[in-house]
Amino acid sequence: MEGETVSGEGKVVQAFQASFVQVQRLLDQNRVLINEINQNHESKVPGDLSRNVALIRELNNNIRRVVDLYADLSSLFSSDDHSPAASEGGSVATGRHAVAAGHKRLRSTHLD
Repeated sequence: MEGETVSGEGKVVQAFQASFVQVQRLLDQNRVLINEINQNHESKVPGDLSRNVALIRELNNNIRRVVDLYADLSSLFSSDDHSPAASEGGSVATGRHAVAAGHKRLRSTHLD
């Protein structure tokens, strides 16, 4: 049945779309976090300022996740996963699974 299988190219497109949905959600969440951080900073209320520590950590983690998602997308397009051989039934490795499958992915180093 022709419509039941997704070609390698289709899997790349699906991974691309899913990653961008995740990125957009994280960026929307970051906008909310930044607004709250700014309000807390302007209020100068000690409890609000203390809360900013946790909010900034969450913001930082979200940024890391966005970077990882973009690195995953980059690996999709720089690997041979979208070659004709992969399109004929090969699988597309994404995210941390790409690393486990032997695909190289550069990660930035993080200072905490």
